[in-house]
Amino acid sequence: MTIEQPVSQDTVRKPDMRPTNPRFSSGPCAKPPTFDLTKLADAALGRSHRAAVGKDKLKAAIEGTREILGIPEDYRIGIVPASDTGAVEMALWSLLGERKVEMLAWESFGSGWVTDVIKQLKIDAEVKTSDYGQIADLGSVDFAKDVVFTWNGTTSGVRVPNGDWIADDRQGLTICDATSAAFAMDLPWDKLDVTTFSWQKVLGGEAAHGMLILSPRAVERLESYTPAWPLPKIFRLTKSGKLIEGIFTGATINTPSMLAVEDYLFALDWARSVGGLQGLIARADANAGAVHAFCDQNNWIANLAEDAATRSNTSVCLKFTDARIQDGSAFAKAVAKRLEAENIALDIGAYRDAPAGLRIWCGGTVETSDIEAMLPWLAWAFEAEIAAQAEAA
Repeated sequence: MTIEQPVSQDTVRKPDMRPTNPRFSSGPCAKPPTFDLTKLADAALGRSHRAAVGKDKLKAAIEGTREILGIPEDYRIGIVPASDTGAVEMALWSLLGERKVEMLAWESFGSGWVTDVIKQLKIDAEVKTSDYGQIADLGSVDFAKDVVFTWNGTTSGVRVPNGDWIADDRQGLTICDATSAAFAMDLPWDKLDVTTFSWQKVLGGEAAHGMLILSPRAVERLESYTPAWPLPKIFRLTKSGKLIEGIFTGATINTPSMLAVEDYLFALDWARSVGGLQGLIARADANAGAVHAFCDQNNWIANLAEDAATRSNTSVCLKFTDARIQDGSAFAKAVAKRLEAENIALDIGAYRDAPAGLRIWCGGTVETSDIEAMLPWLAWAFEAEIAAQAEAA
């Protein structure tokens, strides 16, 4: 008769396959698969961004964004400082205050915009929030007001399912933080008046640069309304009551990194090579689908987003559900640490303000084969940590 030995963390068998690229961080995100530094050799280093070569590259970045995202010709696209945060705050400080405001938040970054509007601008706004994993009541939004929201909650993995809830005859503006959505989800431009994102997310660009996209309605607001509060130079989008058009043709407010610009141009070219927007969406959907299927097959892990219709295809957030777990936060951190130590998955811990768990970036620069190779290791790390917990008890 054979006596079965208890499972030890050291005897849990490791999978054979490994991801080629273990980078699953939600920002800065994985570079495109064909990236290497030699691809940036044509960067206009040591040149003024106001010289012809600099202007041409900045304009190419703007027009490439328009082309791939399908942004209407009458929308302005500007490259602005301070990543997506800078772009959102430029919009909030420059546009809000003309009418009542409604704030929607279901994760930490959306909550941050609520803090800016309520505590910094001191606007008496209506705030609609929901817990992590859920979404605010979109059907009750009053579009006579300006409405501020994130399209995809990067730290909750919850996104709006579509733009059908946004009124066509709205009186207020919609201000949308789309930083984990642009280049991975269909954005209905006729529903969005202000849209922002950063290069460091879906296309795996370098940090510090943001994009600000304005509809004609947003431009009209800028040219007809002056906020009651002072605006620092870095936020000013108008001069003498008129839009500063140069910002939207490549004459940036401050000096951009021409190396980062070259990197973004490379990422746009790579996006074209995989089929543009629809190709990028398909890649993200395949990546997220592999993670969702893994959750369906294992009863110890689940998607944080409760409604399948609102599950992100980029920042996929997971929670552990096994009843044997004694300390959810410590357990999730230990699993992430095991995967990092094996160079299997880097930077996949949940965001610091989010519930305990993991966050796996599934945007289009990630290869589905790497997701599929990583998931058995996630099962290994879970089993090994359960065994380690039992040993310590």
